[in-house]
Amino acid sequence: MIRITRVIDFSASLRYARGGLSDDDNAALFGSRARHHGHNYRLEVTLRGEPDPVTGMVLNLKDLQQILDDEIMARFDHRDLNLDTPYFEKDPPSPENFARVIRRILVAALPDGMLDRIRLQQDADLWVDVIEPEP
Repeated sequence: MIRITRVIDFSASLRYARGGLSDDDNAALFGSRARHHGHNYRLEVTLRGEPDPVTGMVLNLKDLQQILDDEIMARFDHRDLNLDTPYFEKDPPSPENFARVIRRILVAALPDGMLDRIRLQQDADLWVDVIEPEP
């Protein structure tokens, strides 16, 4: 079993807000994070599998980059996570929730069982790992 990791960087703005709560209630719940702010995210995507005998790759790196461009960069780079995407209408775009959304998108876009883990780094001192169970 081989694991490979590809990294992409993107920027997004957001505010922590639960749908159905007032601005005051969200401010009480999330503090300053309830105001619009932005992050420069780093996403590490690790795949697992046996290398193809012809290419020597778990997945052609050109194909992996295209998936990341189409599925992650096009959806999230320089977007407002609350206003420009449908993913955070009810739940706040916390790093944990955002990582789970990215995971669902990548599981659907990649060959079955190939996603090993993702790491979403929101700040230099904060990241979230989502690890897939072994098949």
